[in-house]
Amino acid sequence: MEALTHNLLSIELLLESGGMVLWAILIASVVMWTMIIERYFFVYFIHPTHTKNAVASWQQRSDRRSWNAQQIRQGMIAESSASLKQYLMYIRTLIAALPMLGLLGTVDGMIQTFDVLTVFGTGNARGMAGGISVALITTMGGLLAALSGMYFSTQLEQRVRRAEDTLADVLRRD
Repeated sequence: MEALTHNLLSIELLLESGGMVLWAILIASVVMWTMIIERYFFVYFIHPTHTKNAVASWQQRSDRRSWNAQQIRQGMIAESSASLKQYLMYIRTLIAALPMLGLLGTVDGMIQTFDVLTVFGTGNARGMAGGISVALITTMGGLLAALSGMYFSTQLEQRVRRAEDTLADVLRRD
């Protein structure tokens, strides 16, 4: 219990030293990871049921070769593809925005440093270190959050492509 309290205190101190921009990075990261986890859950647990239903519906058709049947097949594939790709663009956008938020924190920290320089000159090393600390912590936070999501997002997109191709192949069989 003591270790948990210590870790929470450390996280709180880090967030305080990073300023408001680090809080924005934290919120964006939580949103990104919520969407990533939801997409993995959908792809691995819910989508297989949708695929089985689409295949069963396609197999029940007596006509699978006519133009109308092929349009229905294309509609099934498009509907499946749309459900698989939901939120992927938002995840990619957050991955691209997180380093920019880190850069915003860098600029904010450097402004704080220059404010201290303006008022006290170079005689206040502690004040300058605070601004530089904000700059580095927010940069690190934005990059770390983006990099952590990039791997899983890419893996998820590859899994979605495989699922789309698999459904298209299964529905093509006669």
